[in-house]
Amino acid sequence: MSDPRLAQLARSLPQLRVLTAADDLAHYGRDWTRRWTPAPLAIALPATTEEVQAIVRWANQQQVAIVPSGGRTGLSGGAVAANGELVLSLQRMNRVLDFDAVDRTLTVQAGATLHAVHEAARGHGLIYPVDFAARGSCSIGGNIATNAGGIRVIRYGNTREWIAGLTVVNGSGELLELNRGLIKNSSGYDLRQLLIGSEGTLGIVVEATLKLTDPPPSSQVMLLALPDMDALMQVFALFRSRLALQAFEFFTDQALNHVLAHGAQRAIDGDHPYYVVTEFDAADEPARDAALAAFEQAMEHGWVSDGVIAQSQAQAAALWRLREDITESLAPRRPYKNDVSVRISQVPAFLHAMQALLTREYPDIEVIWFGHIGDGNLHINVLCPQDMAEDAFIAQCEHVTRLLADTLQRHGGSISAEHGIGLVKRAYLPCTRSAAEIAMMQGVRRVFDPNGILNPGKLFVRD
Repeated sequence: MSDPRLAQLARSLPQLRVLTAADDLAHYGRDWTRRWTPAPLAIALPATTEEVQAIVRWANQQQVAIVPSGGRTGLSGGAVAANGELVLSLQRMNRVLDFDAVDRTLTVQAGATLHAVHEAARGHGLIYPVDFAARGSCSIGGNIATNAGGIRVIRYGNTREWIAGLTVVNGSGELLELNRGLIKNSSGYDLRQLLIGSEGTLGIVVEATLKLTDPPPSSQVMLLALPDMDALMQVFALFRSRLALQAFEFFTDQALNHVLAHGAQRAIDGDHPYYVVTEFDAADEPARDAALAAFEQAMEHGWVSDGVIAQSQAQAAALWRLREDITESLAPRRPYKNDVSVRISQVPAFLHAMQALLTREYPDIEVIWFGHIGDGNLHINVLCPQDMAEDAFIAQCEHVTRLLADTLQRHGGSISAEHGIGLVKRAYLPCTRSAAEIAMMQGVRRVFDPNGILNPGKLFVRD
């Protein structure tokens, strides 16, 4: 290692795995945004908590910034290392450490994938209910850093609701054990909750104790075709009042066309502007009858044009694929993404304002939107035209995002529902948070990370 700082790190931690090859720097130095050229100093892959602590102490001594890294499936530039930072990857710290049958908790290292957690919970007859399409590659540490949500928030809430305890290395290298898995703990500030959603700016999560729960009852999946945007909330209100919803997801005909081109099979004939895939408890005949009655009522009101209910697990998976494969089908177009939220009561008004804005500002650009309508979260994907330079495209999208942020502010919404702020959205944070809130957040950061070495440049325009 020619860099004297890395040589010092190697001397202090001779067992530490450090990568400096160009391919490794490019691979670990970016996330799914692909907007920044990765340029990390090196990649450190610790195997123990003690190594993480030693790396943080070294970084303070050498004045080297650290970018914590999980599965790097983020969409806001939170895991980008473009300015000579050391990437600290948790991928080797991926073990399931403990299961407590009485507390019904699972303790895992931060590098464990969401899929591995699901499998471990299932092995004990329980579930970890947070779920989304990137389950096979995203890490628990990354999920915690962004308070990830997903497709079942309407039933189970975000990651925050399922974290019983955290073990964290702060910006000084100190080890913090936060909450220790307690259900009740009124002994002052809950620092665990500060770490959740902090995007690696307060500390590096090394272990997490996750709450588990019983598997849901037998469910059914239904795909609905809707004639117009106003019907979305009417159908949601009807189904929520009649059924025990596990998920309620919508997408547009444009989104469906991309998924069909990606290899999925059409489930409803004809062209319809909006679709909903919903999953609900259906453990007995009365529950199934209630679903059929709700569907028939929606048809009578003209809120639904057509629909299909899955008759097997394979068909249910095929219907879910129409929603879950949207992001993958759009990936080759490298879309500019907005991930926004408003209160559920504000969804109808915001949808109309948003659609008018996007139609006006993107007259010749394809915009794909979909989302978790049951929790007020919308995903907007703007596709770059093939004949448009990327710099010009990004500039136009950032102009529109500023207008979108202003619209969100008027509707009391957030510029980031579940993807975090990172580099992409930091300029728009004041549209969601007041100046006083941002100042307090920065003050908290200085307490946890006095020298500002943890993920600098992320979340705030000025650290």
